[in-house]
Amino acid sequence: MKIYGITGTNGKTTTTWIAAEFLKAAYITTVEVNTLSRRFYTGYTTPPLAQLKAIFGEMESNGAANCVMEVSSHAIHQHRTGDTVFAGGAFLNLSEDHLDYHKTMEEYFRVKLSFAGQIAAVTPGAPFVVCLDGENCGKMYAAVKKLPLKVIPVTRREPEYDLSGLRLAGEYNESNVLVAAALAEAAGADHAAIQSAIADLRPRWGRLEEVPCAAKARVFVDFAHTPDGLEKVLSAARKFCKGKLWVVFGAGGDRDPMKRPLMGEVCSRLADRTIVTSDNPRSENPLDIIRDILAGMKRNPFKVDEDRAVAIREALEMAEEGDVVIIAGKGHETTQEIKGVKHPFDDREQVRAFLRSPAF
Repeated sequence: MKIYGITGTNGKTTTTWIAAEFLKAAYITTVEVNTLSRRFYTGYTTPPLAQLKAIFGEMESNGAANCVMEVSSHAIHQHRTGDTVFAGGAFLNLSEDHLDYHKTMEEYFRVKLSFAGQIAAVTPGAPFVVCLDGENCGKMYAAVKKLPLKVIPVTRREPEYDLSGLRLAGEYNESNVLVAAALAEAAGADHAAIQSAIADLRPRWGRLEEVPCAAKARVFVDFAHTPDGLEKVLSAARKFCKGKLWVVFGAGGDRDPMKRPLMGEVCSRLADRTIVTSDNPRSENPLDIIRDILAGMKRNPFKVDEDRAVAIREALEMAEEGDVVIIAGKGHETTQEIKGVKHPFDDREQVRAFLRSPAF
C-alpha cells in the first residue's frame, strides 16, 4: 500500500478526503478514518504510531492500494509517523496557529519543511505538491525545490482542471481540489476520471457546510479557527451573501493565545455582524478568552455571549432574508470542553433544532 501525506495549517481534512475520492483510496483525517471496511474516529489528526500501524494493517487486509492521510505539525515534530514510508506528499499553506507549541513561525515552518525532507530521504524522486496560493507557499516552494523530490507547483490562477462545475465554495477550496487532483494524478489516477469526479464533490464534515433550518438566513457551519481560516471562509461567503454577513465564533482555551486578537480583527473587518462566544474554553475562563479576542476588534462586536448555544440562537433569530450566518470554529466537533469535561455540543445540531420564537 502506498501512503501519501498532506500537511498545512488549513485545508488538510478537505484535501485529504478529496484526494482519496479521486484515488478511491483509504484515508486518515481529523474527522474520520476509512479503512475501506469501516469508518471511525480516533480523536487525532495523525494517530500515534502504534494505532497508525494497526490502521495501515487493516487497510492492507482490505486490499487498499493507496492511503491518503493528514500529517499535523505536532505529529511531524514528535516523529509520530515513525518509520512510515511515504510515496509522496503535499503542502497547502502556513499561517499563524499552534504557536503555544512551536513558539515561533520560523520553527513552525521548519517543522513543516522537515516533512518534505523526511520523504526525500526515504523516497527520493517522490512527487510532492506545493500550493502557491496561501501564506508562506512561495517560501516553502523555494525550499522544497532544493530537495530530491518531484516538486509539483499548483495554483488556482493557472488550473490544470476545469473547476466551473465545482460545488465547494471559496477560492481556498479551488486550491484544495487542485492540490488533491495533482497528488492523485501523480499517484496514478486518470486525469479524465479526476475531472469528471470534481462536479460530484459536496461539502461535508462542517467545512462550509450549509445546514437547513427555520431561520430566514442561509446558515453554514465551518471549522475555521485561525485568522487565515476565518478570512478565507468569510471572503468566500461574502460572494454569495445578498444581505448582511454574520459570524458567530470564539477561540479555544489552552491554545495559542496570540491568534485571538487576530481572529477578532478579521471578523470585525469582514463581517457585518459579529457575535463573540465560547469555543472549547477548556481550563480557561471563557470571558478571559473573549477579552483577548475583543482586543483585536477594530469595530465593536454586535454582541458578546459566552453561552455558545445562546449566541447561535441569537444570530439565527436576528438574521434576515438574504443574510448569511457563519458559525465558525468547531465544524465537525460534537462536544464542548469546559473545565476538563466534554459536554455534548454540535453546532449543526444546534442549527437544525432551531425554531423561531413567536417574538420574531
